[in-house]
Amino acid sequence: MPSRRLLLPVLVTLALLMLPAILLGLAVMLAYPTLPSLEVLTDYRPKIPLRVYSAEGALLGEFGEERRAVVKISEVPTVMKQAILAAEDDRFYQHGGVDYMGVLRAAISNFTSGGAKQGASTITMQVARNFFLSKEKTLTRKFNEVLLAFKIEHNLSKDEILQLYFNQIYLGQRAYGFAAAAQIYFGKPLSQVTVAEAAMLAGLPKAPSSYNPVVNPKRAKLRQLYVLRRMHELNFINDEQFQLAQQQPIVAKRGSQEFGVKSDYIAEMVRQAIYDRYQDDAYTQGFKVYTTIRQQDQLAAYQAVRKGVLDYDRRHGYRGPEGFVDLRNGSGEEQLDEALQEFSDSDDLIPAVVLAASPKLVRAYGKGGEITEVSGEGLRFAQRALSDKVALNQRINPGSIIRLQKDEKGIWQISQLPQVEAAFVSGDPRSGAIYSLVGGFDFNRTQFNHITQAWRQPGSSFKPFIYSAALEKGFTPATIINDAPLTFDAEQTGSEPWQPKNYDGTYDGPMRMRKALTKSKNLVSIRILQSITPQYAQDYITKFGFEADKHPPYLTMALGAGSVTPMQMLTGYSVFANGGFRVTPYFIQRIEDARGNVLSTTTPVIAGEGAEQVIDVRNAYTMVSMMQDVVRHGTAIRAMQLGRDDLAGKTGTTSESVDAWFCGFQPTVVGISWIGFDQPRSLGDKETGGGAALPMWIDYMGKVLKDVPQATYAMPENMVAARINEAGHRDENGPLVEYFYQENVPAEQPLPPPTEDSKPAETVKDQLL
Repeated sequence: MPSRRLLLPVLVTLALLMLPAILLGLAVMLAYPTLPSLEVLTDYRPKIPLRVYSAEGALLGEFGEERRAVVKISEVPTVMKQAILAAEDDRFYQHGGVDYMGVLRAAISNFTSGGAKQGASTITMQVARNFFLSKEKTLTRKFNEVLLAFKIEHNLSKDEILQLYFNQIYLGQRAYGFAAAAQIYFGKPLSQVTVAEAAMLAGLPKAPSSYNPVVNPKRAKLRQLYVLRRMHELNFINDEQFQLAQQQPIVAKRGSQEFGVKSDYIAEMVRQAIYDRYQDDAYTQGFKVYTTIRQQDQLAAYQAVRKGVLDYDRRHGYRGPEGFVDLRNGSGEEQLDEALQEFSDSDDLIPAVVLAASPKLVRAYGKGGEITEVSGEGLRFAQRALSDKVALNQRINPGSIIRLQKDEKGIWQISQLPQVEAAFVSGDPRSGAIYSLVGGFDFNRTQFNHITQAWRQPGSSFKPFIYSAALEKGFTPATIINDAPLTFDAEQTGSEPWQPKNYDGTYDGPMRMRKALTKSKNLVSIRILQSITPQYAQDYITKFGFEADKHPPYLTMALGAGSVTPMQMLTGYSVFANGGFRVTPYFIQRIEDARGNVLSTTTPVIAGEGAEQVIDVRNAYTMVSMMQDVVRHGTAIRAMQLGRDDLAGKTGTTSESVDAWFCGFQPTVVGISWIGFDQPRSLGDKETGGGAALPMWIDYMGKVLKDVPQATYAMPENMVAARINEAGHRDENGPLVEYFYQENVPAEQPLPPPTEDSKPAETVKDQLL
């Protein structure tokens, strides 16, 4: 039996060896009960953003501090799970929440280096940190992290833990969770990601800012290659998959490219409406808003506006480089990328730094290191700027910031950011549902919504409302009105003396009212307004949704000198298209909560089924008939290239061509296009509604009406079609056919023989005005 003298040192030694373990055990016993409740995990309610969808369910936009799409782990593709495990924790399904060797290795490293620099967090530990702890690298935080990991593993299954990690982790670009990141970075649902894309996403948790494929594509690629190697080493992918994934180019989406449908303006309108209703909850409760926007229509409208604006811009020449970078300060990729950060993309208009320039070739550096060479036809637009005969600020030299764009054939060309603005809106004339809305050329450049916020002069596109008022006063399309000069003093106009002119400066004398609208004769419109009085017209136009105070009761109203928004024009022209009913435009179909419960729906009043009838159906039919002639024979004849007989509308060009419009329709859709400068100035002497605005309308209608059958407008009751002669009188042998209210059918009267000294009478209705 050992002596007490020998036993005492042994006991002391054992006590000293056991002390750390005892103290650690006591610490665990004391700390474990104070750990936070796991209710936040077991009843997981993340902040889910407001999402806006098209009528078909395509994502148009989302709003919230955390962009998140919560999915079940069973819905996650295997390749995505494998990529995450390879990148973060390949033994996740084997360990109990803590990788002891990893923790010990990190502790030793941190101790020897004199600070906390290295981590060894498992997925469970990351869940603990993301939900409950800070990211500071201290031993106390790591200790609590380990204890929480044990607690989480004890209460949740491995799949439940992985699901929490999958939906909660931050991945850059305000994206939380891999499902949101797949949509934001690649514009696709998680179920469609490739092996290469899955590896790119799995590489983000380590350092989202450093490995962001949008901001740092080269670093992101290096991280992706590491994840792919780990997947290959773990036999998650075979040799062929590994090689293909390494070679697959990764193209990350930028800005508005995150969403397949270009719909920033309508998405912002929805955001404002939902915020007004739900305040800050709008951004966290996962509301889903389904709009009336049709995906095909929205894309067609967006493309039409972009093309219309760029075509206008090219007609007016190249203005010169957008900026300049002094290449003497360095021309490495880092310096060039930094210089380009100030210039944001505008969809396919890409900023680039010119590296070399000559009349035959331009080499330019784009974001991410892509070198582009432009030659031949691609230089045509900016050819003058490649000459040494232009001013330095307009010349393309090495260091110049230019815009590059691919044409329809995929060939690079020099372009530029336009200065002019444009807008387009379309909708269902029967219900008021908005089908498409493009509030400007580029939402990222200006959020000003020209459809709802821009008060502009409508010009001649306002004439149909004056003509409609005249029909109520007894005029008919056959009424003869004199197209001759007029002069007004200041008292008559309410401002300055006025001598109005027709657009082309010519006068055609007596003509039928139908022909006057077809040729957009200003002097005829003024004589009509003189006859029915501006006060009557001011009151009458409110039937169509216009505000009386925006249209002072002066003769200039006949030429569209008041103020309207494109949305008001959509409402007004819908009255003609639907047979005389006033419908209210709307863009929200229904609102759902995060669980899919319907919170509210919009039930519109339909033309002929509850909507207020504001003008006689015969009036609407007559106006449609006259506006069909505008398309068939008049200022909008270019629209006949669509090969349809059911189109109607009116061009609009204001004084000095400051605003250009085309407002037109087919029985199933109304479209309004506008183009002009935000700071009003002339578009150019030769720019008109028919030349600048109508092409956008044609591009849109050509796509959305492609498979829509031709429609006919049925003549209402109490109307009659009668033959007339050139003087507008009823004549059974007359060469023309006109439509009349039954009570307004003119008496039969042959065309009188012309005499040299015959002069037009200044009377109303079926005589000359």
